[in-house]
Amino acid sequence: MSIITELLLKIGVNAEDWKVDVENIGKSTDGCHTLDGLYFQRCVLFATLCNTFKEQAWKSHKHADGSDCFDGNWFIVGIDTPKGTYTYHYENAYWDMFKCTELPVAKEWDGHTEKDVTRLLSLCEGK
Repeated sequence: MSIITELLLKIGVNAEDWKVDVENIGKSTDGCHTLDGLYFQRCVLFATLCNTFKEQAWKSHKHADGSDCFDGNWFIVGIDTPKGTYTYHYENAYWDMFKCTELPVAKEWDGHTEKDVTRLLSLCEGK
């Protein structure tokens, strides 16, 4: 159970009763931010990191197995850190934000998950 679900249950709100408008999910807000806004901020921050550490960063329109990223409308961008690789998928509209090496296919996925985001901190260790 997520922390948010737990908090909602504590105040008597059942998350399963929520009606989700999938068409407009990006406009969902916490009162200060929308999902679309946070997604764009993450994109800009990751592009800044990849552009700063260009030698370790890469991007590709294809996964390691040669398949297109989400029917060809997306790409994968990754950065190799001392603690392992970290990647995100972005829509093709953001391709030019990432000034890093283009690979014919992405590197093999090492099994990282969102919990491994702290790998990015290892890029600055010893600096």
